[in-house]
Amino acid sequence: MLEIAVCDDEPVMRKELSAHFSSYMAKKDMAYRISSFENGKQLLESGCEFDLIFLDIQMEKPDGMETARRLRQQGKHSHLVFVTVLKEYVFEAFEVEACDYLLKPLDAGHFRRTLDRVFHYIRQKPEERLLVQRGGQTQVVLLSECVYCEVQGRKIYIHQKNGEVIDYYNRMEKLKCHVDGRFFQCHRSYLVNLDYVQGCGEGQVVLRHGEKIPVSRLRERELTQALLRHMKERRDD
Repeated sequence: MLEIAVCDDEPVMRKELSAHFSSYMAKKDMAYRISSFENGKQLLESGCEFDLIFLDIQMEKPDGMETARRLRQQGKHSHLVFVTVLKEYVFEAFEVEACDYLLKPLDAGHFRRTLDRVFHYIRQKPEERLLVQRGGQTQVVLLSECVYCEVQGRKIYIHQKNGEVIDYYNRMEKLKCHVDGRFFQCHRSYLVNLDYVQGCGEGQVVLRHGEKIPVSRLRERELTQALLRHMKERRDD
């Protein structure tokens, strides 16, 4: 499901943006959910990772540009589309890696072209993100930041590059369906990202930062072969 945020201090504009997006999605066979926020503070405090955020620039502090900077500082990778009446913010928009910005009043053609571009990016890398359902919230985990996944009981523990661990209820077989070829199941309870593997031996996988996780004896040879293939593919890219 696509998670969309509309952040604007004008209720009429929030409604209009939501209507434009719903109209665009009527032709797409994709589920989505729109969350509305009256200001940047609400958006930042939501703690959610959105696929796409429509963000008004002129709001009370933090304004849209400052909100975008804080989102990037938090490690959020959402596609950002600014909505404003002022053209002069275009260069600042590049600083926070915005996809585009829409001028008020909204132009239907420009809106459609912007979303076409955003969906092109989303389709290009469908495997780059893992959606983790935790209670009533959905969290997005970048696969490139995931070092390894560990199963304990009914829970999956995702160990990330920054040291954080995210846990949620799932099964290994289901998890494997949502990751790409860089991940290898080295043990019945471990799925490792080959990007972070330094070597293996004596029943252990050695990771780049020195941590070790178990590898089944029967899978050591297969892991070595998978690692060699992965290294070759990266060189070819």
